[in-house]
Amino acid sequence: MTMEPAVIWHARPNRLRDRLWRAVDQGLADCAAASPAVFFRADDIGVPGRHFARLASLFARHRTPLSLAVVPAWLTPERWHALRTAAPGGRDLWCWHQHGWRHVSHAVSGKKQEFGSRRGGDRIARDLRLGKARLTAVMEDDFFPGFTPPWNRCGPEALQQLQEQGFRFISRSRGALPPPPEGLPDFPVNVDLHTRKETLPENGWERLFSEIRDGIAGGCCGVMIHHQRMNDAAFDFLGMMLSKISGVARLKRVHLGHLAEARGYGYGIRPVGGSLS
Repeated sequence: MTMEPAVIWHARPNRLRDRLWRAVDQGLADCAAASPAVFFRADDIGVPGRHFARLASLFARHRTPLSLAVVPAWLTPERWHALRTAAPGGRDLWCWHQHGWRHVSHAVSGKKQEFGSRRGGDRIARDLRLGKARLTAVMEDDFFPGFTPPWNRCGPEALQQLQEQGFRFISRSRGALPPPPEGLPDFPVNVDLHTRKETLPENGWERLFSEIRDGIAGGCCGVMIHHQRMNDAAFDFLGMMLSKISGVARLKRVHLGHLAEARGYGYGIRPVGGSLS
């Protein structure tokens, strides 16, 4: 399953490396935190293939953690075996967590969402349980009980159910509403690599570099990935970004499990580069 890449990945600008380096360095200069964190979250995981294998290989080569949001209804034992073959290693490197149930929108109008309020609390609770049970049965100890809602949005009923069902985090977009209940941390992404909507490439590049700069400056930069939308140019840029980030000692490369553990959820996972404290 592949999809059309965003317009920026068909128009590489001049001095791309210099502009990326400048965005990261400016973010560091503007950041008050001693050790800002960077995490990468790959959405729509569940079907193995060449693009997924290439993505996993890139993160393994750079020893940079990756949070993988898995659609439960897409996963079978055979697919899980293929995914783990492509992404060997333990929970220090990968955070396999839940991405909805079927990744199907139930919205009648407006923006897409699988867990909006119109569905009712009982159906939302059932689908969350079904998804968690499927991933636990197939992944066993590799599953981390975190949640990324499809399209980065969900209603208050879903947020309450996530807390009641023992999920350790939610990850949405920066500024997402409603806020989560007390005790359910939200670790938002603030950089979108592959689902950009700009029609002019240079506008897209300017906004992307601003997102990277502002994310780092804010102390926790979350980068969203959609591997089905990546072409060679997108993979090259991601490799460039990983190379830069892994070479900066001040930046802490983490995944969502590390962030949850730093909030006191005790999964014994240690972030690459040291403690978040």
